[in-house]
Amino acid sequence: MKEYLFVYGTLAKEIAPREIAATVERLKEVGQGFIIGRLYDVGEYPGAVLNGKPQDKVFGTIYQLPGDPAVLERLDTYEGFDPARPAQSVFVRRRTSINGLSKMKVKGWVYEYNRNVSSLPRIKNGQYPKVAGQS
Repeated sequence: MKEYLFVYGTLAKEIAPREIAATVERLKEVGQGFIIGRLYDVGEYPGAVLNGKPQDKVFGTIYQLPGDPAVLERLDTYEGFDPARPAQSVFVRRRTSINGLSKMKVKGWVYEYNRNVSSLPRIKNGQYPKVAGQS
């Protein structure tokens, strides 16, 4: 069974930091898409929060994961996700519906920001500027 990952920030191949770039290179790009949620500016990176409101979209890239479980383990570590302690994790890896811009729909993983966003600026267009080329 194919496994997918939705990326909306620093896991994007074009801006991935050196520490995770080799892992990100192993992902196979499927296309552009969006998830339902809100995007926030956390500072050095964005944070998406799933919310179920169809008018709120976070845009990014859909990748197919390789069959190697070590890839997800490395991504979890980079994103600060500890499966044994999700409440303490900066991001939590969750399954969600991913909508492709070409009408494709898949279920896949996304890293959801796991901190209070009430004081963070919202990125209303749903696109992280560094990925969208607007740095």
